This record gives sequence, C-alpha cells and structure tokens, in this order.
Amino acid sequence: MIRTVALAGLSLVILTACGKGADSGAKAEDPNVALRPLIARWSKDLEATHPACGVKVEGKGCQDFQVTCKAIHEVSPDDAKKGITDQVVAAMTFAARNPDGSTGKSGSAFALFSKTGDTWSQGGSDPVNLQTCAPV
Repeated sequence: MIRTVALAGLSLVILTACGKGADSGAKAEDPNVALRPLIARWSKDLEATHPACGVKVEGKGCQDFQVTCKAIHEVSPDDAKKGITDQVVAAMTFAARNPDGSTGKSGSAFALFSKTGDTWSQGGSDPVNLQTCAPV
C-alpha cells in the first residue's frame, strides 16, 4: 500500500517536471493542473485494460506508472473547427507484475488530451518518442 501511494506521488512529481515552463515557449496557461485527474484515470484504465496488466497480483496488474513526456500538440484546422483550442500529447510507461510481486514486462501507452472550452478530454494517440513526445 505504501509503495502504491509513493508511486502515485512520484508520478505526479514526474508529471509536473515533464511540463514545459512559460520561458520555454509553452502557452501561458499550464495544462498540468487540469490534466492531473485525467492522467490518474488513464493509469487506472491502463491497469484495467492493457494486455500487459492482465495478470493480477494482490489486485494489481501493473506498477511503476510514469509519465515520461508531455508536449504541446498543434491543433489541426479540422480540430479547431470542432472547438478544440489546445492539445497535449503524453507518453506513459509501466511494468507488469509477476506472481511473486517482482517487476515484469514493461509497457507503454500514448494519449492525446484536447481542450474544448474549459474542459479537457482524453483520446488515443499514435506512438511518440518516450522522452521527447515527437512523432515516431
């Protein structure tokens, strides 16, 4: 239990650290705060549905969820017509758990977060570089 809480806290610290600061050309509004609940839900969804997390050990299928990068994603003209004003792409890594509780095979997932009005939503994303979030 303590490990789970520590890992969740570490994920939030990493999430904050991965965001671009205003001095690096990012938009003035920092999406990190608004995306935290979505990213927490994303890790829970991955644990429930990702094939690497299928074998459950003490109710947990994966561990060590870490957001490895987040980057502003250019809003396409078609998305802008739908009212989307901002987009952020993110990559997350995690590891399966072996029956003995040790770390198993690593996995990764990608998401595109879109802002319409004051609301952020999550959608799928093509794979990106795990460190830079650049398309692969």
